[in-house]
Amino acid sequence: MNKTKVAIIGSGNIGTDLMIKVLRYSEILEMGVMVGIDPKSDGLARAAKMGVPICSDGIDGLIKMSEWKDVKIVFDATSAKAHLYNWNIVRQYPDKKMIDLTPAAIGPYLIPTVNYQDNYDVPNVNMVTCGGQATIPIVAAVNRVAKVHYGEIIASISSKSAGPGTRANVDEFTETTASAIEVVGGAEKGKAIIILNPAEPPLVMRDTVHTLSEEADEAAVRDSIHGMVEEVKKYVRGYQLHQEIQFDHIPESAPVFIEGLGHRHGLKTTVLLQVVGAGHYLPEYAGNLDIMTSAAKATAEKIVQNQLVGNRENQST
Repeated sequence: MNKTKVAIIGSGNIGTDLMIKVLRYSEILEMGVMVGIDPKSDGLARAAKMGVPICSDGIDGLIKMSEWKDVKIVFDATSAKAHLYNWNIVRQYPDKKMIDLTPAAIGPYLIPTVNYQDNYDVPNVNMVTCGGQATIPIVAAVNRVAKVHYGEIIASISSKSAGPGTRANVDEFTETTASAIEVVGGAEKGKAIIILNPAEPPLVMRDTVHTLSEEADEAAVRDSIHGMVEEVKKYVRGYQLHQEIQFDHIPESAPVFIEGLGHRHGLKTTVLLQVVGAGHYLPEYAGNLDIMTSAAKATAEKIVQNQLVGNRENQST
C-alpha cells in the first residue's frame, strides 16, 4: 500500500517526537518534510540523519519545495500565534488537511475516541491540549451515562517537559481545554487548571478529573470510564487509571454552587489518571507530549483510512 505523505511544521520536542512515531510506527503515513525555523535545531538535524527532507524557512519555504505537492496532511506543532499564519497559507490548497497541535483552535476540537466521526472530513482539526486529550474522554464517558453539569480537570506535568511553546501558551491551554470540556466532553460548564511540577526526579503526567452529573448508577459510570480508558490505550499505551474511581452523592437538600450554573446536585465522580510517555524521543515522564503526538498520529491514520474506504466505495458504484 502506498503511504500518505505528511509534513510536520515545528522541529521542537512535539514535532520531533511525532516524526519518530510516523517513521517507526505508522504503516500508512510517510514523512514528506520536516519543517522548522531554526536550522540548528535538533529536530531538523535528526530528520536529516533519518533521510527526511528538511526545511528551515517555515511554511513559506515548505510550499516552495518539490515535495509539497505530494504532502496530503500537515501537522502544526508550532504555537497558537504561528498556527494562524500557517493555516492562512495551507487553506489555499484544498487537497491538504491540517492537524493542529497548538491551542489555536481554528478548526473543531477533536478527541479520537469521542468525536472523530463528526470531524474527520473537515480541512483543519484541533487536538485541543495535552490535558484535554487525557481528560475529556473521561468527561465524555460520564456524560454518555448521565448529563454532566460541571467538569473540572487539573493537569500536572513535569516542568522539564514544558518547553517554551507550552509556557507561552498557558492562557490558551486553560481556555481551550475548558471550552473543549463543554463542546466535546458534553459538560454544561468546564474548567481547566495546569500545574508545572518542578519535582526532581521529574514526575509523570498526572490528571485529576472531577465531574458533577445527574444522579446515575455508579456501576454504569464506572464501566463507561473503564471502557473509555481501554479505547485511549489503543493509541496511548501509557494511559491508565492511577487510582480507583471515587463517587460522592450530592443531595438535593445540600447542593453545591457552581459559578455560571447556580446550585446543582447529583453524582460527583473523581478520576485520577496517569500518562507515561512511550520514550520514543522524549523521556517517559513527558506523557503530556506523548499523548498529543499519539492522538495526532491516530487522527491522521483514521483520516487516511476513511479516505481509502471512501475511494473503494466510489469505485464499486
